[in-house]
Amino acid sequence: MDQFEYNKKVSGVDKPKKIRVFDTTLRDGEQTPGVNFTVEDKMQIAKALSELGVDYIEAGFPVSSDGEFEAVKKIADMGLKSEIVGLARCVEKDIAAAADAGVDMIHIFIGTSPTHRKYKLEMTKEEVVKKARESIGFAKEIGFKVHFSPEDACRTEFPYLVEVCRMAQEMKVEHINIPDTVGVMTPAAMGWLISALKKEVQVPLAVHCHNDFGMASANTIAAVMAGASIPHVTVNGLGERAGNADMEQVVLGCKLIHGIDSNIKPKKIWSTSRLVERLSGIRVMPNFPIVGANAFAHKSGVHVHGVLKKAAVYEPIKPEYVGTKRHIVLGKLIGSAAVKEKLKDLGIKASESEIKDITSKIKDLADKGKKVTEEDLAAIAQDLLGKVGKKRRTVELKDMSLHLELGKRPIASVALFVKGKEKYAKESGVGPVDATLNAIRAAVGDKDIQLDEYHLDAITGGSNALADVSIRVSKNGDSTMARAVHEDVVMASVLAFINGVNRLMK
Repeated sequence: MDQFEYNKKVSGVDKPKKIRVFDTTLRDGEQTPGVNFTVEDKMQIAKALSELGVDYIEAGFPVSSDGEFEAVKKIADMGLKSEIVGLARCVEKDIAAAADAGVDMIHIFIGTSPTHRKYKLEMTKEEVVKKARESIGFAKEIGFKVHFSPEDACRTEFPYLVEVCRMAQEMKVEHINIPDTVGVMTPAAMGWLISALKKEVQVPLAVHCHNDFGMASANTIAAVMAGASIPHVTVNGLGERAGNADMEQVVLGCKLIHGIDSNIKPKKIWSTSRLVERLSGIRVMPNFPIVGANAFAHKSGVHVHGVLKKAAVYEPIKPEYVGTKRHIVLGKLIGSAAVKEKLKDLGIKASESEIKDITSKIKDLADKGKKVTEEDLAAIAQDLLGKVGKKRRTVELKDMSLHLELGKRPIASVALFVKGKEKYAKESGVGPVDATLNAIRAAVGDKDIQLDEYHLDAITGGSNALADVSIRVSKNGDSTMARAVHEDVVMASVLAFINGVNRLMK
């Protein structure tokens, strides 16, 4: 059975075979609070969007500032494959600024809802239509294509919305965009509205949805299913307030679920998302669909086992399709199969019993609240695999304690099994590690054992990072390297030292 089989049963009869993607990351996306792209940022993103396969790039609002005009003009001069669009109100100087910036198309908008007419524009219905007609006419007279938006269309009386759209059609605009300006629509309502408008006008319809109720992408796909062929989107769902329809979700939802193609190259989705994330400073939520860090991450042992057998068991699409890789989360729910696979990826060979020991160590750390990374796994594996094998170790740690007092030398007490016999010792040192190693040396009863080198690495970051201790110990000219990994620095040092002692005394 096709995994999208049930979706086919509600496939729209008016849906287009292909959509043309209108990306507004550089305009509406930049209206995200806290986002301010430089001219160079905009040019870099525009290049990436064009390479991604975006049909229309809304480069900005040229009249709004000198910097914005410069950015739009430079993008228009880049010779990109995408058509470059500039935004303009129904104001002659706005349209002239967009024209002077050298765009391919001008996006002209005017509010049509009762709220916009009364409180924003202070205009009557007739005045709005007249102003829109004049503005479209001016853009056409100076030789530009027009993408027209009756702003707040989804809160506009339907008969009046039809009147405005028919006027735009008479003026021979290239597209009519239907904005859900404050995100009040549902998928069913958006589907109905687009279907109803398609009976009234023949101009290709676009749709611009905001995410105030979390339905922007769903509403956009519903509009496409009803016949809209030009979805407005932003990378990572950036945009005013709660954002706009997300490019990744809309494009892949249309293509994979509903069989509606586009010019987007899926393998470039992940890298484009990361670029916009970096330049915008807005981090993508880990659980964000398709481009979030957890989108292809698996933690449960049952899920990992299934996805390693067959990706489709727990993934609707393969991560490679969008240019990324699967991520196996190492935690208390991990299973041996996942650990084995991760070790294989890291180039580490281990037997089944060793894999079980490594898995047990990971679970133990996770139960203590420690986040285990791939770096941690490599260190844990190398530590456990590097220890004395199945032979009985000469020295084993039974117990230890530390006494620390401000201004005084630390005192360590250890209890060891040395060749099967219990040994005890108490020593001081310049620090807790030095004191503990001195006590071990005393308990072993071999003062010829020397610590020649000591190296500590904190794997990953944070105060709870795993401590990776590597040491060199020697005895009468014979030396060996040893290491250990533990969530406690002193314990890591103790275990590494005991590993070294065992190698020297074996």
